[in-house]
Amino acid sequence: MAGKGLPTLAGGSLGLSRYLEEIRKFPMLAPDQEYMLAKRWQQHQDSDAAEQLVTSHLRLVARIAMGYRGYGLPIGEVISEGNVGLMQAVKRFDPEKGFRLATYAMWWIRASIQEYILRSWSLVKMGTTAAQKKLFFNLRRAKSQLQALDDGDLRPDQVKAIATKLGVPEDDVISMNRRLGGDASLNAPIRAESESGEWQDWLVDDTPTQEDRLVEDEELQRRRSYLSSAMSVLNDRERRVFEQRRLVEDPATLEELSEEFGVSRERIRQIEVRAFEKVQKAVTSTARRAEAPAA
Repeated sequence: MAGKGLPTLAGGSLGLSRYLEEIRKFPMLAPDQEYMLAKRWQQHQDSDAAEQLVTSHLRLVARIAMGYRGYGLPIGEVISEGNVGLMQAVKRFDPEKGFRLATYAMWWIRASIQEYILRSWSLVKMGTTAAQKKLFFNLRRAKSQLQALDDGDLRPDQVKAIATKLGVPEDDVISMNRRLGGDASLNAPIRAESESGEWQDWLVDDTPTQEDRLVEDEELQRRRSYLSSAMSVLNDRERRVFEQRRLVEDPATLEELSEEFGVSRERIRQIEVRAFEKVQKAVTSTARRAEAPAA
């Protein structure tokens, strides 16, 4: 799937602003159009059909890639890696499974981008645990939820809140925050001359499209289904702790749950971490089975 008509970015002739303008010209596909193109590729290896499927989703890649700014990597390369994931998704997409290509492709796009980021960061090359990798990709969101947007050290209460939420030691939160300091501002110009506008100008349009809403709804339903299935691996105590610590709007404190079960707060924390790891493993396993190409 060479993609002879695709616009190029990293190492190519187009700058970022021009590339983003170009991909906006490709039309979105109606469900029936997408289905027919996918069947042409699946049954006849029609490269023109595959190219239309790819180009109609380049904006999705750019939108996802913009969420991975701030890792010290050229955004153009991040987008290019996401495009690789998109092409892999198109290659494996089965339209008979009943969901849209965008829903399926998001998994491949994110995986491709995250693998590229992990390969590029020395802290990961030196070896990190699954929990540290999760912290790597979720620290900014956790900071944003706490409105801890400064580049300096976090307050002790913020460190504790993030460590508890993500199930990692507080020292890891402090260390990772220092490593990832200096996020690029969304108000920074794309080019020094600032003629192309600011980074935030290239984020998603303010008004979500019908396809965006459909994709979000499908993704939410899929995640709920995976989570519901994964919860079956927990025993009653693990399920209670996991639900009260991770799945409710106002999470219970370690102290409250320790009193409920008559154990120490540290024991509750251990149960929470173990339950999260079990659910995460079960969700990953379920997702892989669901996304595996049909034999």
